[in-house]
Amino acid sequence: MSTNEFELPRAHGAAPLTAELRRTPDDFRVDEILGYDADGEGEHALLWVEKRDANTDWVARELARFAGVPPLNVGYAGLKDRHAVTRQAFTVQLAGKPDPDWSAFPHAEVKVLASTRHKRKLKRGALRGNRFVLVLRDVRGERTRAEEVLQAIATRGVPNYFGEQRFGREGGNVAQARAMFAGRRVDRDKRSILLSAARSHIFNSVLAARVERDAWDKPLDGEIWSLAGSRSWFGPEPFNDTLAARLAQGDIHPSGPLWGQGEPPTTSVVGDLEREIAGAYSDLTEGLVAARLEQERRPLRLLPKDLRWRWLDDETLELGFELPAGAYATVVARELIG
Repeated sequence: MSTNEFELPRAHGAAPLTAELRRTPDDFRVDEILGYDADGEGEHALLWVEKRDANTDWVARELARFAGVPPLNVGYAGLKDRHAVTRQAFTVQLAGKPDPDWSAFPHAEVKVLASTRHKRKLKRGALRGNRFVLVLRDVRGERTRAEEVLQAIATRGVPNYFGEQRFGREGGNVAQARAMFAGRRVDRDKRSILLSAARSHIFNSVLAARVERDAWDKPLDGEIWSLAGSRSWFGPEPFNDTLAARLAQGDIHPSGPLWGQGEPPTTSVVGDLEREIAGAYSDLTEGLVAARLEQERRPLRLLPKDLRWRWLDDETLELGFELPAGAYATVVARELIG
């Protein structure tokens, strides 16, 4: 069994369009949604930063350099695409120091739009989601069919694949994870990236199998349910009218494995499928267990919120939507464009 992250099955049929995405950074805009307000006091400067064609880690290091503090004093909630225009929050722990003149930050591709004070360092993953605006250019294909697919995405959502970004250049992170598990030494930061790639590859393989069965947004026997907006899950339990109503409302989703120690909690049909796929990737699962990661779950279904679209001209389509933290805009777009 093999899964190629560049050729995962689509849920709504063949992509009706071809198009160019990200001709310029302005064609891919991201606004982070923290979901809470700044404290207004504390030793951390909470900054709202716009970056263009810049790497999040690099921005964090440059903010530390500008403020004269160690890089560890800078926090952010999520990595954002480099080839894009993104707005996100950073915290800089100043520990009694006054704020520098953030308007003098010496990089044209980065602007500090606003600053206030906060009591805590921003932690990775501590955000509600992201709002995206994508512009597709040189659009070709079946426009009527594209409208049908967009309506289907608005109604059913899309498979919650990990995007190609998770797997590195030409998908090479999985091969590097295999080499690491076989004994190759890597530094700590790279190790975390490779462990995530291995887990994500197994998850995508399970999800791909369920897309092929048309069972990515509906239950199979032995299902574990993910709670929307949470890392919590429950089950398995018999499917009933209450669960059906919660599934229809988007309150719960079928889930897939983020592999680690112990047996996955699924049973019956789902359990057999997950164990079969895990067996095909035994080098990855054994490496993840040896790394002492725990079994976790991730929703199989992704429901874009407030999905909107408009044709700017006959060859240009703009999409806008909100996604929860950890979801990829590219997996929404790939249902539409090949």
